[in-house]
Amino acid sequence: MSESTKQFQGSLARIGLALAIAASVSACATGTNPRDPLEGYNRAMFKFNDTVDQVALKPVATAYKTVTPSFVQTGVGNFFGNLSDVWSAVNNLLQGKGEAGLQDVVRVSMNSTFGILGLIDIASQAGIPKHNEDFGQTLGWYGVQPGPYVMLPLLGPSTVRDTVALPLDITGDPWRYKDPVNVRNIGTVTRVVDKRAALLDATNLMEAAALDRYEFIRDGFLQARESKVFDGDTDRRDRKVPKNDTSDYEPEYEAKPQPASDVPAATAAAVVTPADLVTSGSNTVAAETKPQE
Repeated sequence: MSESTKQFQGSLARIGLALAIAASVSACATGTNPRDPLEGYNRAMFKFNDTVDQVALKPVATAYKTVTPSFVQTGVGNFFGNLSDVWSAVNNLLQGKGEAGLQDVVRVSMNSTFGILGLIDIASQAGIPKHNEDFGQTLGWYGVQPGPYVMLPLLGPSTVRDTVALPLDITGDPWRYKDPVNVRNIGTVTRVVDKRAALLDATNLMEAAALDRYEFIRDGFLQARESKVFDGDTDRRDRKVPKNDTSDYEPEYEAKPQPASDVPAATAAAVVTPADLVTSGSNTVAAETKPQE
């Protein structure tokens, strides 16, 4: 059995375990929010994740941001962002967004050649927009409802729909096929630390501003995900519902979603998805806080 197959099976097992835990505590969950029936479990997992972050990841990311030249950080973000465009192209095409999918393909071609393997984002300088699409968004595009909010161990906020989609997002990450394994592992750690470093300002602002960080992250995440699924267009969301079958449809988020670029800075940390962390995807915050070179 190949190393990639073993890793994929391990990913499936971890995700299945997370869902099993969530299901097992659903009966005793104390949450009254219909979007968050697993609130008791989710808050406990949020506390665990936050402790790991404060003890391990955040200090490393802070040191990385302090000692690493900004142009190196930009190059790291651009490199993995270029890889993420491959999976974005696939999902845009699956959603029938031919123009966006073609733009992603052009981005990969330009940045991989003229941009020195993606270290320089030539495509953005040329005015070709970047898209951050994953399979969870593709499912949502075709009407699959998000299901309950769930906080995954170490990976952070998600929904049942996005968690089911996560194995495919992992499989679609070009970096997971990089050999040798030690280079792949070093790159994966660097990617996670770089993303956490890009979020430092946003999370510090959130910690200072939010009365209940759990609710702040949950609500920001759900709103941002709906905005991403429908590209910020609520009319497009409504058109996905048959006119003669609206009785059971519930919007993913009650408030009117805004485009990802309009999400307040303090909610930026909530936009990060498990797919962002375990694939080469670059999140909105990284794109906003790291100047393109």
